[in-house]
Amino acid sequence: MNNRTLLKTGIAGTVIAALCCFTPVLAILLGVVGLSAWLGWLDYVLIPALLVFVGITIYALRRQQLGGK
Repeated sequence: MNNRTLLKTGIAGTVIAALCCFTPVLAILLGVVGLSAWLGWLDYVLIPALLVFVGITIYALRRQQLGGK
């Protein structure tokens, strides 16, 4: 995977996970669909996903700084 794709993936994933973690977007959407019982388990999935995508972004930025492809 090249640097640009890796960086775009990391940034997009970070933004999406952050929006879902720190705003009530998922609470509203899951409530509308009738799946609000899942809200208790979302922290176990979204926080690690946010950390993974932040890690991917940092890795891609470091690769870009070091001149990797």
